[in-house]
Order: sequence, then structure tokens, then C-alpha cells
Amino acid sequence: MLERASYYGLRALVILYMVGEILKMERADAFSIYGIFTGSIVFSKIIGAVIGDIIIGNKKAIIAGGIIQALGAFCLCIPSTIGLYLGLFLTVLGSGLFTPNIISNFGKSYLMKTKLLDAGFTIFYLALNLGSFLGILAIGYIGDMYSYTIGFIIAGTLMLLALIPLYYTKAVNYQKIEVIKSSPSKRLISILSALLLVGLFWGFYELSGNRIYDLQLQLMEKSTLAIPKHIWQSLNAIFILPISIIAIVIWSYFFSNQSFKLMIGFISGAISFGILLLVPETATDSHTMTYLISLVFLVISEIHIAPIVYSILTKFANPKYLAILVSLVFLPTRLISLIFGLYRDRLYDYPMLGLKIGLIGMAIIGVLLGIYQLLRKKVT
Repeated sequence: MLERASYYGLRALVILYMVGEILKMERADAFSIYGIFTGSIVFSKIIGAVIGDIIIGNKKAIIAGGIIQALGAFCLCIPSTIGLYLGLFLTVLGSGLFTPNIISNFGKSYLMKTKLLDAGFTIFYLALNLGSFLGILAIGYIGDMYSYTIGFIIAGTLMLLALIPLYYTKAVNYQKIEVIKSSPSKRLISILSALLLVGLFWGFYELSGNRIYDLQLQLMEKSTLAIPKHIWQSLNAIFILPISIIAIVIWSYFFSNQSFKLMIGFISGAISFGILLLVPETATDSHTMTYLISLVFLVISEIHIAPIVYSILTKFANPKYLAILVSLVFLPTRLISLIFGLYRDRLYDYPMLGLKIGLIGMAIIGVLLGIYQLLRKKVT
């Protein structure tokens, strides 16, 4: 949670810092640098995972990554383009080491009690979202209102604080863990299916982005609910807290198979997009509750897909190479999002079309997963 607060707090400030009074960059140049920065992290995670799994071990990679990421935040305090580029480079390098290795290390700690994997990764996912929300809210506000330097110092300090409990935890010995007893082909199909499904989920999410963002802007101005303007774009993070807690409690005591949870996730996503289609292009205050209900279903969808995918990978992968596999999750997600993203500008004039495509895609996948459930029951 602290690392995500540090990272997303830094991200919330960096564009404002680039176009501000110190560096005075053009907005186009700032957004270009920011795009390279966020895109590079996808590939740095693969490098960091290889280093963690094969060379130095996951725990050492986590500690090294955290220190490097903190140094990156502190370098951004240097009021020059050299400080900017050095800070962003170190942040990319540090995050690449930290992220896949901590996910891997966390997952391995549950391999002797795999029925708790889903609940465990939901706790993990909740911490990530809380950290992101609080980091953007607090660091973004402090940096914007007082000083970017103070914001970057807080981001670096939070990263170092995140390493304290990690330093005192024991590294998981994967050699004592037995790989789940199933055929290699079944494990491979489960892993590839998980990678494809999470990529499609975020791809459909990307297609609906224009319409969701447009509704946020409209309702932000028209809604009579006492919701501060800066909270509107983070409403999903607020809903994630109670829904995650409910899921964690249920999944800790009542285990259901992961394909069933994925089915619920895609069906909930389809319901969310269907509800959004009920809102006309020009929304009014009366549509606020409809929008909020759709967000609840979208969060239910997210909770039934994003953490469950990590759980599936942990369950079926060879623990020795888990961080590498985790780092590869970001590739199909990024690739499908980029492919779908190519049509965002075309869909801007037809915002409902993106929702319709997302609705159909989510519904088809949900139905296919339901059919798989029925066939699986007949076989057993």
C-alpha cells in the first residue's frame, strides 16, 4: 500500500512539475515523456522479474527495487531536466524490480494453503487500490498546493517506509513447495486462459473509458450529491473497499472454483455496461444513482477478475519462475488495451458504441465460462 501511494503520488505530480514554473515544458513534450515513462515500466518488470527469479532472489530484488525507486523520487527534487530524466529512469528501474517480485513472494506464501489464494490476493489488491487512492489524494494535493519538492520527498520517504516490514520478513523457500498435481497441459491452458481473460477485461474497460469519463464530467457539474469534484474520478476506489472486504470474508470460509468467479466477473461487467447504456448522452442529476449503481457492478467485476488471475497464475505456475510469469501478465493487458485504444478517438463521437462492444464481449465471455462450468460438472 505504501509503495503504491509513493508511485501513484509521484505520477500525479510529474506532469504538473514538467509544465510548471521550474522546467516550463510544452504540454505535448510533457505528455510524451510521461507516456514513455509509464510504457517503459511494462518492460522493466520483465527485466526485474528475471533478476529476482534467476539471479538474486525475490526478496533482494524487492529491497533493491524499493531503494532505487525512492532514489528516483528524491532525484526529481533536483530542479533540472537531468534530475527529471534520472528520477524517472530510477523510478522505472525500481518499480520493475519491486512489483513482480513482491506479487510473486506474496503468492508463494499461500501455496501451502491454496484455498486461501483468492482471498489473499483480494487483500493484496485492496491494499494496492487504497495506496493508489491515498497517494494521488494526499501527495497530489500537497505537491500542488505547497511544493513539488515536498511531494517528491514524501513519495520517496513512503517507499523507504514500505521496505521496513519487508526487510524483516523471511524469503519464501520455493524448493519446499510442491507444484500443484495436474498435467502440464492443464496448467499451461489455465495460465494462458488467465492471461487472455485479464487482457480482454482491461481492453473492454478501455473501450468504455470515453463514456465513463464523459459521464463523470457531466455529473460532476450537475449532481446535487455532496461529492467533492476531486473524488469523482476515484469513486471506484471507494467502492472497492467494502466490496473487497465482503469478498475476502466469503472467500476465506467458502471456497468456490476460480472459473466460476471469473464468470461472475464478466457477467457483472456486462451488467455494468448495460446499466450505463440506460443513461442518455446528455446526463442529468436524476442519472447520478444509475451511474453509481453501474460503478458498483464494475467494481464487483474487477474484484472477481484482477486478483483471481494472480491467484490462478500462482496456483498453476512453477514457483521458481513465478515473478517472470507475473511480469508477463502486463504484456497481453497492455497489448489488447493498445489495440482497443486505437479506436478510442473514433469512438469519441459514438461513445455508446464502445459500451455496446464491451457489453457484448463481456456477456459472450461470461456465457462461455458458464457453459464451461456446466460441462465441468457433468464430467465430475
